[in-house]
Amino acid sequence: MKPVLIAAAVLVLAAPAFAQPAGGMQNMPGMSSPQGQGSMVMADGEGVVTAIDAKAGAVTLHHGPIAALGWPAMTMPFKAAPPSILNGIKVGQKVTFKLMQMGGSSTVTAIQPR
Repeated sequence: MKPVLIAAAVLVLAAPAFAQPAGGMQNMPGMSSPQGQGSMVMADGEGVVTAIDAKAGAVTLHHGPIAALGWPAMTMPFKAAPPSILNGIKVGQKVTFKLMQMGGSSTVTAIQPR
């Protein structure tokens, strides 16, 4: 019985060490948003298309810093709204794009080849 109690105590005391930070990406270094969680922010970006998932309506971009969002350069996937904006876009293509950020979610709302 003692080993069971010791194991339970270890799990209870160790749980905070495995807890994830609350709030999503804005808590990551360099990912702060100048607006609150419920605010909508529009931003412009430039980057290179690294992947397209037409079925999911998503695009992965290697983008430069996005000052309006306080983001450093990075590669990340985005939903496209509407998905049809991805028509004619190709992997490897340099693009300019518009983002809408609301809460912890960012969506590409326009994308054009450079």
